[in-house]
Amino acid sequence: MYYNEMMDGAAVRAPYAMLSDWVATMPSEIRQMKQAEAEALFRRIGITFAVYGEGGDPDRLIPFDMMPRVFLQSEWRKLERGIKQRARALNAFLRDVYSRGEIIRAGRIPARLVYQNEAYEKAVVGFVPPRGVFSHIVGIDIVRTGRDEFFVLEDNCRTPSGVSYMLENREIMMRMFPALFRNNRIEPVDQYPELLRRTLASVAPAKCEGTPTVVILTPGHFNSAYYEHSFLANLMGVELVEGSDLFVDGGFVYMRTTQGPKRVDVIYRRIDDPFLDPLCFRKDSMLGVPGLMDVYRSGGVSIASAPGAGVADDKAVYTFVPEMIRFYLGEEPILQNVQTWTLWKDEDYKYVMANLKDLVVKEVHGSGGYGMLIGPKASTEEIEHFRKLIEANPGNYIAQPTLALSTSPTFVDEGIAPRHVDLRPFCLCGDRVELVQGGLTRVALRDGSLVVNSSQGGGVKDTWVLSE
Repeated sequence: MYYNEMMDGAAVRAPYAMLSDWVATMPSEIRQMKQAEAEALFRRIGITFAVYGEGGDPDRLIPFDMMPRVFLQSEWRKLERGIKQRARALNAFLRDVYSRGEIIRAGRIPARLVYQNEAYEKAVVGFVPPRGVFSHIVGIDIVRTGRDEFFVLEDNCRTPSGVSYMLENREIMMRMFPALFRNNRIEPVDQYPELLRRTLASVAPAKCEGTPTVVILTPGHFNSAYYEHSFLANLMGVELVEGSDLFVDGGFVYMRTTQGPKRVDVIYRRIDDPFLDPLCFRKDSMLGVPGLMDVYRSGGVSIASAPGAGVADDKAVYTFVPEMIRFYLGEEPILQNVQTWTLWKDEDYKYVMANLKDLVVKEVHGSGGYGMLIGPKASTEEIEHFRKLIEANPGNYIAQPTLALSTSPTFVDEGIAPRHVDLRPFCLCGDRVELVQGGLTRVALRDGSLVVNSSQGGGVKDTWVLSE
């Protein structure tokens, strides 16, 4: 049985009362016209995502559902406290494992999960970034299973994407339905770009002179999230650069401009660790900046998020985040993890292999809905194929129960119908830990589907937090 966020039995829950009336009084032809208008706006603005390897045009228009998802202020307060708690613990973990490794010495997490992890960067061992912050933008994926039951599905500590959809969903809803916002007290999200700029400026290196110069480093327009990179640069009022636009000289990073070189203090990078610096990581990288890591380690530039931050969002390390909260903060977790079996443990391996048809199995380093098995939805052939993959490398997988994800009302041809959703809020960590009251709600548009990823047929919708 799935928790319906709109309905309480036959009654409409308070947060959705006004939307229920709005839907009931909207003629179907108006709804279809507005849906077409929304799609035209998305296409004109250029809000697409890229899917490669499937043939045809890789740039896809992300499906947008006009029916907002609504949270009460009391519900959001719990989420906000839990998200901030988790972000603090993850950064404390990163500071620790790149220095003394106290949590490992205490036996709270196996050493091999950290030190043998492909995301652990030996190049930053012993280095403490400004303010001790490794992960400056933490995307926490949250699912709901009941009225007061929220669980963290996974953490994203490197370069979580999707915030442009959060902002554009709101912009398009306000443009198409201004009366909804006049008649309801909805918390704003449009301050996010300024909060992000301020967060990045707050972690400028000690050698920074005057107002920090912030840039966004992108792999280029072929990247699936390039729209977001350019969108954020425009809203923040900072330069969008590629690796070839930057160079190292005299212990600092400079940006090539029409008026000559300009020193850069903070780089919000949207490229992966291996491509950042060909002198330190992959020698064949054409996307990074030669010598960047030497400048970083000498305190001449800040990189957000820090190289090596990915070890904290590994799906096997995820199982230990509640223990991190207890160890570093001396608190009990506000938001619980989803029950998870780690297949490098013999007892977990045996249980999962005997129950594959009932479980969700994920690659430890997988993302985007790929590299996973949804047992109840899989064929016998798919299950057996995955069984062989697990047998070949058990430590590369974790398993979780098939969650009864909550549903949110979603427009379909016949009117509205419940569809499964998750939530990704974006927590900013610098001189303070903060987040806007909202996030990216992803929705599984296919009836019965539990996969919300846009690359797998999911869509997005506006997320409202009602003021008290």
